[in-house]
Amino acid sequence: MQLIDTHCHLDFPVFDETREVQLAAWRQLGVGEYIIPAVGEENWGRVMALADQHAGMAYGLGIHPWHVGTQREGALTRLRALLASQPRGLVAVGECGLDLRSQVPQAGQVESFEAQVKLAMEFDLPLIVHSVRANDSVAKILRRLKPARGGVIHAFGGSLQQAEVFWRLGFRLGIGGVISYERANKTREAVREMPLEALLLETDAPDMPLQGQQAGPNTPASLLTIIQMLAQLRQQPLADVASVLRESTQQAFPRLDMAFNT
Repeated sequence: MQLIDTHCHLDFPVFDETREVQLAAWRQLGVGEYIIPAVGEENWGRVMALADQHAGMAYGLGIHPWHVGTQREGALTRLRALLASQPRGLVAVGECGLDLRSQVPQAGQVESFEAQVKLAMEFDLPLIVHSVRANDSVAKILRRLKPARGGVIHAFGGSLQQAEVFWRLGFRLGIGGVISYERANKTREAVREMPLEALLLETDAPDMPLQGQQAGPNTPASLLTIIQMLAQLRQQPLADVASVLRESTQQAFPRLDMAFNT
């Protein structure tokens, strides 16, 4: 199997000292291609540089809802200029979206998300959407703005009904460590019942570890366990699941092959 981790933050400092060794190890396991979403202007350059240095890496550029309040004035204008330059490796706008947990600052989240949806539409790019306790609000915005290229709902953790809404809106569901948690019954049901082509694999490394592995940073190696769990949950052959998900990823991010092979 050759797996694509569609959402991992390999530019984060936790990987700095061991990144080269770990990349080689993950490649041996069959995880050798990655999409790295930015979280704000402070790491746009880092994700771009990382993709320039390594084959099999692509990235998204955007502003994560956690970081909306810390961006310098004019960040969205600078993001637009960067997207317009069509840098090598760019495959999406994101990570962007809404996070409605009470401890997360809310000011500017909706405006930033809507602006980034419009940028994705302007430059014909898919979106990488962060949606925490916000699936209905996110769906409402997407339904109103209608981004034709769609994208992925990162770390989907909702119900089958919410999954179906996103799929009808042109968005796939990012499936990661959430399905390893027994308490995630609604999400496991959605993952089992949705069309396989509606799903994508991701780890969110170094975050979102598998159940029982919370002690250390998560890594793309977890993708092997995630796809095995997914195949078991759906009662489908592992090889078939891997093949369909790879094709689905390539369809979701049309510039991916060009980014990986440049």
